[in-house]
Amino acid sequence: MASLLDLARHGQSVWLDFIDRNLVARGGLQRLVDSGITGVTTNPSIFNKAIGGGSDYDEGIREQIERNPEIEPAQLCEALMVADVQAAADVLRPVYDRTQGRDGYVSLEVPPDLAYDVERTVASAGRLWASVGRPNAMIKVPGTTQGVQAFERLIASGINVNVTLLFGVARYEEVVRAWARGLSQSARPRDIASVASFFVSRVDTKVDRRLDAIGGAEAARLRGHIAVGNAKAAYQRFKALLNEPDIAAQLKRGARPQRPLWASTSTKDPSYSDVLYVESLIGPDTVNTLPPETLDAFLYHGEASYSLENDTDVAQRELHALETLGIDLHAITRELEGEGVKSFQASWDDLLGALERKRFAVAKDFAGP
Repeated sequence: MASLLDLARHGQSVWLDFIDRNLVARGGLQRLVDSGITGVTTNPSIFNKAIGGGSDYDEGIREQIERNPEIEPAQLCEALMVADVQAAADVLRPVYDRTQGRDGYVSLEVPPDLAYDVERTVASAGRLWASVGRPNAMIKVPGTTQGVQAFERLIASGINVNVTLLFGVARYEEVVRAWARGLSQSARPRDIASVASFFVSRVDTKVDRRLDAIGGAEAARLRGHIAVGNAKAAYQRFKALLNEPDIAAQLKRGARPQRPLWASTSTKDPSYSDVLYVESLIGPDTVNTLPPETLDAFLYHGEASYSLENDTDVAQRELHALETLGIDLHAITRELEGEGVKSFQASWDDLLGALERKRFAVAKDFAGP
């Protein structure tokens, strides 16, 4: 049985991929922090489950409507999310202080309908950053072409950013270079934090379908191997890019490396280990963000050993074998990027719909019989 401290000894931070009001208010997050959790990530799907799935937020909704009876669902949603992130950031502030800004962050995502709009992403991220008002907040922007452009500007302005929905190594490289360009425009790069959220399990889900359609022994052998191989390839690029002159220059100015963050780490195929994307990707200068069920599985029966650079040559051969079979991983990762945006948009739309219904119910109560 492993502990989160075992991962910390290998240089990996563990952030919780979940939030809700009760987790913070009833001390659950503090207990997780005490056990070794050093950050929290959120996304529209998580908030959809938290806010739209029950009555825990009804009092907060009522309070917001009492302040502004004309509040729109998107404004109401933002107010609820900001309050949760502020509360979680306060719990994690001692981690932020103890690690001198390496950890202790809580991420909040810009609305997914802005994924292809540079100017509105920059404006939304700036507003969210100011609203949260915590140095250990991170604003999440998607790793689309437009999102990467916005990211560079946000880093230059001194805002901590978590770039999300990264699937391919090529796009990841674009993000790292944008990070360095943004830092070059900042007078105090040491004060700016960033992570690059590289999604894992969804790659296997889509690639495995293609392999199953091809059939044969070679295709069967590659099932469940490509997502980890892709992440290992990204990590090798992370290490190599740190030595490039433009990036090394920012590190010499005091900037902290933009760490790769392994996201989408819950196993989707029940035939695979439920800790596959934890045990296979342990290494220094990385973050793994775990949903509660994956965290519980790892603590129950996981094993922690330095694995991220094991068999990197094998991983490269498997990625090449995939290409030999006619499967274009680059094309797949671009598809996954678009699908990720659409998935978060659907969750966002569901959440706004739920809040509109709750707002209507509260307004009806105000009106009386």
